[in-house]
Order: sequence, then structure tokens, then C-alpha cells
Amino acid sequence: MKIGVLSDTHIPGRAKQLPEFLVESLKKVEHIIHAGDIANWNVIEKLEEIAPVTAVAGNADPQELRERLGEKKVAVLGGYRFGIFHGHGEKGKTVDRAIHCFENDQVDCIIFGHSHNPYCRLHGKTLLFNPGSPTDKRRNEYYSFGIIEISETILTRLIYFNRDGTPG
Repeated sequence: MKIGVLSDTHIPGRAKQLPEFLVESLKKVEHIIHAGDIANWNVIEKLEEIAPVTAVAGNADPQELRERLGEKKVAVLGGYRFGIFHGHGEKGKTVDRAIHCFENDQVDCIIFGHSHNPYCRLHGKTLLFNPGSPTDKRRNEYYSFGIIEISETILTRLIYFNRDGTPG
């Protein structure tokens, strides 16, 4: 199973639409996870034209999205449990808030966003994965999103690209 992972699209604030390179890349996945700060329900509708979507709301999302999506989910995909949370909060680092959010859940992978910084590390036996942002790279050199491939293990890949879609 192949899963596209993104966060922090902030549309239309950071971009008018999803980058074409991202959309074309997602056409090769079976499921899409969005870790929040979507900003507009049209983004979810566009993604659902490509593949089924599991999404949570982030701190910059309007109340309508927060009510429709919630801020935390556990999804079982390909036999693995994925915790999905945007990562916002008041204390500590984003990664620590993501870990804390699922400390009472048994998850194999925690997907989070908020910082716009790509991140992939093991915490004990739990994989922590932040895909960065495909529309707002902040201080990062490239825009980014993630691909997760599931077989007997979880294999993650961060995809870096320039605004024009050329590889990063």
C-alpha cells in the first residue's frame, strides 16, 4: 500500500492551489493523509478526487474544518496504526506534543505537521513523520511532502521539490 502524506497546505493563503507536481505524484497512491492547516475544504475535495483521504484540522484551520475533521485520529492502514495530529499546542516542541498526544494509544507511526519542517525518526518503536509543507517551506530550502509504502514494514520517503516542480 502506498500513502501520500502532506500537511500545512494553507490554501489559499500560501498558494492558490495544490502544486501540480504534488497532485501528479499523489495519483500514484492508494490513500492520502493530511495532518492539518488545510485552510479550505476545497483542498480535501481535490484530494478525494485522487484517493480516499484521512485528515485532521490544525490550529490555522477555520472552525468549520475543526468540527468536520477533529484534531486527532488513529487510522489503520495496511495493518498498521497511524496516529494523526497537527502538532500545535502551548508547551514544548512540536514533536514532543505529537508524542504526548498518542502516549495512551498504541500506534506504529505518528504523522504530524505544524512546524513545516520535514522530520523522520524513531522514538522507541514508534516512527515519527512530518512531511513538511508543499506550499510554505519557511526557512527550508525546498517544499516537501511524504510517501509511505507499507509491506512487511513501514518505509517512508520525503519528497523535496522546487516551486516549478523540479526535484530538490
